[in-house]
Amino acid sequence: MDDIDRRILELLQHDASLPVSEIAARVGLSTTPCWKRIHKLKEDGVIERQVVLCDPDKLELGTTVFVEVSTNQHNEAWLASFAKAVQSIPEIVEVYRMSGDVDYLLRVVVSDIKGYDAVYKRLIKACQLYDVSSSFAMERIKYSTALPMSLSSQEPEAAPPAAAARRRPAQRG
Repeated sequence: MDDIDRRILELLQHDASLPVSEIAARVGLSTTPCWKRIHKLKEDGVIERQVVLCDPDKLELGTTVFVEVSTNQHNEAWLASFAKAVQSIPEIVEVYRMSGDVDYLLRVVVSDIKGYDAVYKRLIKACQLYDVSSSFAMERIKYSTALPMSLSSQEPEAAPPAAAARRRPAQRG
């Protein structure tokens, strides 16, 4: 993957509905080579899927809850049960297995506290949990689904070529 691929990905992450011709113009390619690069990024699994992002407030889903889950059962059967449970609850939109004091971190999107309580009850009914701690987000300060393309291609800056250094006029004191 080169800088052109990264620029294509950056554009698509911000607006996947851009026409290929516009993406091509912005990255300095003609349409066909740009389309081929996008197709290759899809084939290689770099582009997993294209989705629509919805405004949670306009859908009356403005309450975000971060849920810390701890278990005292660290075995495959429990993990399978937990994974099945969180997959079956659509309000649970993200789940991470963590290092440290908490075993799992969940992001839950609901309409209100009553909606979260219903999710909580479904979760504890589906699998045995040792400890559950919930924190309600008060305000979303930053949110992005875009991965930082500039960080994936950073290389150390090269020193100026020796020939360029020789062409500079000498400083007189």
